Amino acid sequence: MTVDEFLAPSDVLVGLRAATKNALLEDLARRAAAALGIGLDAIFPALARRENLGSTGIGDGIALPHARLEAVSRPYGILARLREPIDFEAVDDNPVDLVFLLLLPAPARHEPLNALACVARRLRDPETAAALRGARDAAALYAAVTGG
Repeated sequence: MTVDEFLAPSDVLVGLRAATKNALLEDLARRAAAALGIGLDAIFPALARRENLGSTGIGDGIALPHARLEAVSRPYGILARLREPIDFEAVDDNPVDLVFLLLLPAPARHEPLNALACVARRLRDPETAAALRGARDAAALYAAVTGG
């Protein structure tokens, strides 16, 4: 599985502003709800429940918030580079500036695990992370994450 299978160029955001982790998750959930035709009331609580289990801030300024939803038939992603890093309660306590929201089908199948692992591998790669932070626009950000 590759990132371009669940991330469209139109779902890449550069310079997104968010004051808090909660505000960011709500903004991304609202965008996903509009794109997928799913109610915000299904997405945001699922993301919040997952974050309550432990932060999806994986370190090095990267967060991978994700949730499983009955209404999602295949993985769906949104990539955002924040204008200013925010506290995300990440495992290394560093603020986050790169966020990849991933919505996965429920019940769990092997495909969602592959999607999550795929994103984690791409974003944890130091060269990819540097390219994402240096991208001048959404098209360059998309190319950096998809390897295109």
